[in-house]
Amino acid sequence: MATSALEMRQNASRESWSFERTEDQLATIMRQVHAQCRATAETYGGDADDYVLGANTADFLRVAEAMTAQGVV
Repeated sequence: MATSALEMRQNASRESWSFERTEDQLATIMRQVHAQCRATAETYGGDADDYVLGANTADFLRVAEAMTAQGVV
């Protein structure tokens, strides 16, 4: 999914990125995802290595915030 988002950004800007640039941006995204999963898991009472708790909770919060911002809830 992250690579698809990078491809869409590249297409929208009508640029052609090198493999290295794409790889660097993907690595940055994946480091951020890793850090967010660990932090969220710890915040909500789990072990930092509980990626299921961290990822699911972080995604739930993101959806809930978007729904609140749109006035759905």
